[in-house]
Amino acid sequence: MNLQNLLSQQRAQLVTRRHFLGNCSVGLASLWLSQQVAGATVAGSAAADAAGQQARGAVPVHFPARAKRVIYLHMAGSPSQLELFDYKPVLKQLDGKDCPQEFLAGKRFAFLQGVPQMLGPQYEFQQFGESGQWVSDRLPYFSKVVDDVCFIRSMKTDQFNHAPAQLLLHTGYQNLGYPSIGAWATYGLGSENDNLPGFIVMVSGGRTPSSGKSVWGAGYLPSVYQGVQCRSEGDPVLYLSNPPGVSRDLRRQSLDAIDAINQETFQEVGDPETLTRISQYELAFRMQLHAAEAFDISQESESVHAMYGTEPGKESFANNCLLARRLAERGVRYIQLFHWGWDSHGAGAAEALNIGFKDRCKEVDQPMAALLQDLKQQGLLDETLVIWGGEFGRTPMQENRGGTKMQFIGRDHNPGGFTMWLAGGGVKPGFSYGATDEIGYEAVESPVTPHDFHATLMRLLGYDHLKLTYPFQGLQQRLSNVTKPSRVVSEILA
Repeated sequence: MNLQNLLSQQRAQLVTRRHFLGNCSVGLASLWLSQQVAGATVAGSAAADAAGQQARGAVPVHFPARAKRVIYLHMAGSPSQLELFDYKPVLKQLDGKDCPQEFLAGKRFAFLQGVPQMLGPQYEFQQFGESGQWVSDRLPYFSKVVDDVCFIRSMKTDQFNHAPAQLLLHTGYQNLGYPSIGAWATYGLGSENDNLPGFIVMVSGGRTPSSGKSVWGAGYLPSVYQGVQCRSEGDPVLYLSNPPGVSRDLRRQSLDAIDAINQETFQEVGDPETLTRISQYELAFRMQLHAAEAFDISQESESVHAMYGTEPGKESFANNCLLARRLAERGVRYIQLFHWGWDSHGAGAAEALNIGFKDRCKEVDQPMAALLQDLKQQGLLDETLVIWGGEFGRTPMQENRGGTKMQFIGRDHNPGGFTMWLAGGGVKPGFSYGATDEIGYEAVESPVTPHDFHATLMRLLGYDHLKLTYPFQGLQQRLSNVTKPSRVVSEILA
């Protein structure tokens, strides 16, 4: 056996069964990727340029895009719609009465047992703006911007526990392993900024969501499309700075050597994840110069800090909202903010509707209203879709964990009806869509599922949700779920 045949045999052995099947399954995606690699000619190492092409994405839109980017504000734990946006005077009249059996039969709850009592709204409501939207007194800042907001008051889901409900809302499936909305958005549209990730995630409230980092994962898409978690204090990304004794020139030399090895590995094995590794190394190198500037909110004026209620140097939802505007300005495609602490069961003071819930409202009210105002002032709101909501709603009954009345006031999980709102990016301002029943229990008028929500979101970004697909497990997979019905909620489109 000559040397050439021996090398060919060794290379063949490097191609694992997983790589072989993976390459067979991606078909056109592999062809597209190879074209990107072959066509990379920009300055810098050839491997880095090829990987950068992958990250930028290039799936043509099907419609004129109404939104160029998304800022998604997820309230992890699910805030009570009955204390914020869904005004129910009938429920107020039923306060303290035993729950009718018809509301309990055939239902599954996380903690309710026996016969709970009905629980009226804990705060006063009032209509605001020219649109006359109902908002509680917990959101005095937000009530001033309701004419820029489109409410969906008839959201519903089939998941009543946090982790699967969060996964369903952010990936289209309640199980692990599927791409998040942000991954789909960057897969289709790519990034407008080569020096920052196209999909950035920030967390506040002291904890990550119950479903963990899977809600910003890439699933079966190439991992270059997964969200990059950044921080509002310290280095934006851990270990982004050079260690002591390592200069930028030395790091460049090290990366060139690593890139050469990775490129040789890609030529031999053909695993697209090798290009992802090259791309992430190169992006981290560029971020050393650009991320620090983008995340430095101390550059903002005192009036801007006063508007948001920010405190530079601290981790907070307010800081993250201001950072979201700065990232939107710099072309980041998908910005995801998670704020934990909304699971208002009443099991303790932090979960009580009359204690902890008030604190959560105060933490988000001013900054989320400021974000809308700031985007509007900067001329960015029309092309930026802002989304707010939790993973499900709360029950019109008071939680009675263990079948007894609890010390603190709370509500159990309710997948049957909840409220989300959207602003900018092609949705109708000052508009309200759908409704729940007279006690806020079930969506009865124009129900909207997570799959409908995803189809609508893709439409606003310029895509037919049935056509933005990726081959996996023998199917052309999509965000809006290939096994469940979905529709574009065209009624909310401007």
